Amino acid sequence: MSELSPGTGPATERLTVAQALVRFLAAQHTERDGVRRRFVESMWGVFGHGNVAGVGQALVEYRDRMRYLQGRNEQAMVHAAVGFARHSGRLRAQAVTTSIGPGATNLVTGAALATINRIPVLLLPGDVFATRPSDPVLQQLEHPSGGDISVNDTLRPVSRWFDRIVRPEQLVPAALQAMRVLTDPAETGAVTLALPQDVQAEAYDWPAEFFAERVWRIDRPAPDPDALAAAVAAVRAARRPLIVAGGGVHHSEAHDALRELVDATGIPVAVTQAGTGALRYDHASETGGIGHTGTAVANSLARHADLVIGVGTRYTDFTTASRTLFAGEGVRFLNLNITSHDAHKLAALPLVADARTGLTALTAALEGHHVEPAYEAEYAAGRADWETVAGAALATPEDTSRPTQAQVIGLLAETVGDEDVVVNAAGSLPGDLHKLWRPRSPRQYHLEYGYSCMGYEIPAAIGVRLAAPDTPVWALVGDGTYLMMPTELVTAVQERLPITVVLVQNHGYASIGGLSEATGGERLGTDYRFRAEDGTFTGDPLPVDLAANAASLGLAVERASTVGELRAALTWARTSHGPTCVYVETDPEPTVPAAQAWWDVPVAEVSRRPAARTASEEYRRLRSMRRHHL
Repeated sequence: MSELSPGTGPATERLTVAQALVRFLAAQHTERDGVRRRFVESMWGVFGHGNVAGVGQALVEYRDRMRYLQGRNEQAMVHAAVGFARHSGRLRAQAVTTSIGPGATNLVTGAALATINRIPVLLLPGDVFATRPSDPVLQQLEHPSGGDISVNDTLRPVSRWFDRIVRPEQLVPAALQAMRVLTDPAETGAVTLALPQDVQAEAYDWPAEFFAERVWRIDRPAPDPDALAAAVAAVRAARRPLIVAGGGVHHSEAHDALRELVDATGIPVAVTQAGTGALRYDHASETGGIGHTGTAVANSLARHADLVIGVGTRYTDFTTASRTLFAGEGVRFLNLNITSHDAHKLAALPLVADARTGLTALTAALEGHHVEPAYEAEYAAGRADWETVAGAALATPEDTSRPTQAQVIGLLAETVGDEDVVVNAAGSLPGDLHKLWRPRSPRQYHLEYGYSCMGYEIPAAIGVRLAAPDTPVWALVGDGTYLMMPTELVTAVQERLPITVVLVQNHGYASIGGLSEATGGERLGTDYRFRAEDGTFTGDPLPVDLAANAASLGLAVERASTVGELRAALTWARTSHGPTCVYVETDPEPTVPAAQAWWDVPVAEVSRRPAARTASEEYRRLRSMRRHHL
């Protein structure tokens, strides 16, 4: 029990470190545009000897202030927290607590994903004894170069902020620093506070002010006037400008500001994976995905653009086609980004500001400016041509035929409502979705492609559903990804969260199989059918029933083997009141338009095998097109 200390000095409260941390987190809020929100409202946890008697006890002590969510896999808990924070516009977050040893190291992949995608998540791994009464303890790493190294140090390079609390009084500045980073849109990512198990349980007289309600204001910094003037001059001088909208548009809730800019100027917009949905698919200026998984119209505009206006994008190699896409003579870049590091990429003219504030300022300063009618007509024709190509891939003419993966996407698009959320991350689905999905609302398309982590989809869908309890959420999952991490289905059942898993079975790693074939790897290790004695595949699938597996974990399952059955199963799933799975075996033949731009995956320079030699020749040809944009 907590108690107020007697005396006439400053008020204090005697709590354990873990109790104090939970109390502190429960009192943190964010505020943006005058709207206040509780920041950390729940904590995921898997308990072991490194946290059960510390953080675990504190969650029992303050169960009325901090919701506890039971996970099954530590990496998956981070994915769920990322899904929650991303769908909340980074204005809310979740914490994750684990034991020491494997529980802590299982966080590393999730932490990397959060930091790469600039999504806030607080990690609270248990750590070995700070007082070292027994050395080593169970699961302790003994390192020959230092006694203060533990396995938690693996989290340092993938965290935006890391600290180890070896004395109770260290928690006060560390917790405040953690909150500063988590709520800073230019700095956010995974934050780790490593908690030695003895320190978690140690009592201390905490200043009462530590537990006071605290509001972290999320500002919208405006662009520097001189930088804005330079940006406006660059746009006015451009004949073929192109906006590349990234995830920063969503994080800033700048959708209306972007639409107002393009309505006023006629500048076309291409979207990254993270930026898809920045404009509705049917807006006249929206040209679809850009880069290796992009549309023909967007990539054609990119190849001939003279000014590329990046808004909230990191310019990954998929977006730039490994720096071969923006090929126009004299092409320059103008980058609007809240992070200076990203604003200066590609030798750009930087406009460091909040995306919404910056777009609004550009619209006002560009009053009266509009692209030439011929340019509008060009990209309008390109949009129409691509719509024909995409429509052919999505079409479902025969109800009795086995669906292709593109038809699965098309049928799902027919079923979902405008506000439904579709979650995906890895395999061949991200590329197909980027080309073919037609987003009807800003947050409908939830693709994790900064880390493209297999296993993200199911836990992230849980996180999204927790962030938006009344929103239907679909986890679109390939069989390879499902085998990586189905465990959180049990959590969905336990929490009675009505997510729907659309499980697409094609008996192999289709995306990497295609890449392997294109780069001389001859599809080694990308199929899991029976092998013949010579190492080739017989064509017979393994007797693995993933639908039965999902059912055994508590989901209601519908199997679909034809287009008609899939349409009916998806309709059933959307009206279901519990966790469901729609299982469909697809035609393995690709029916989606091929990649519209290159992606650099180095090929063996020498080989005795013809496939590798052919791939190497093509690689050298494409690599010669790379530009440095200095």
